Amino acid sequence: MEIVICKTKEEASRKAADLVAALMAKKPKAVLGLATGSTPVQLYKYMAQDCAAGKISFKQAKSWNLDEYLGLAPTHDQSYRYFMDKNLFEHIDIPRKNTHVLNGLAKDWKKEVSAYEAAIKKAGGIDLQVLGIGSDGHIAFNEPGSSLASRTRLVSLTPQTVKDNARFFKKAADVPKQALSMGVGTIMEARRIILLAFGANKAEAVKGAVEGGVSQFCTASALQMHPDSWFFCDEAAAAKLKLRKYYAWRAEEALKAELDA
Repeated sequence: MEIVICKTKEEASRKAADLVAALMAKKPKAVLGLATGSTPVQLYKYMAQDCAAGKISFKQAKSWNLDEYLGLAPTHDQSYRYFMDKNLFEHIDIPRKNTHVLNGLAKDWKKEVSAYEAAIKKAGGIDLQVLGIGSDGHIAFNEPGSSLASRTRLVSLTPQTVKDNARFFKKAADVPKQALSMGVGTIMEARRIILLAFGANKAEAVKGAVEGGVSQFCTASALQMHPDSWFFCDEAAAAKLKLRKYYAWRAEEALKAELDA
């Protein structure tokens, strides 16, 4: 696990985008795992800028998203398909048929999640997975208490997650209470993982994920067991890490080595 600590979320997002660009340069047919929410928006802007500048291309890439609200149509302005279209897919050259988001309107969610997992495996597995982190330390919609071996499934959201997401809806009552989500076990199969964390409200979660015990009560802590995971944090999100100076020193060299390879 490498912890990259930057002064701002913009700097952290730019460095994360450099890892994405390095992957695309080496493997144009890369399989990307993507996240939604406000955290990765700046990363996606940099990916779009790099594509527009001709630095990278996503024409041969494929993507699978982490999750989707149950009951929301792809055209709903708070669905994650809509989010991805507006914040990334419409701004890069990836064919729409190569982008995959769970179907929140699936009549049989068990068939939907089974087919989703099978499609990822058929594509060769995810090369690079982008993650955010919830204020309680969850990744995707793997709420506290989720099995660290969990697969893509139907999940019920905690009151805290519903509260956190209410700012995106006209009223709190509109926030879905269930979602389809990749499991922790599914996420852990990605060959590389990039987690973004910004702001003081994420500091406790980052501390638990990085320096706490591995536990289903902070599902991001499972990343301690991943062979190639990277945290990109601003100073506020990293403020409670005991070894933050060491992490920053080590990650600087590690990131340079990756980009020079």
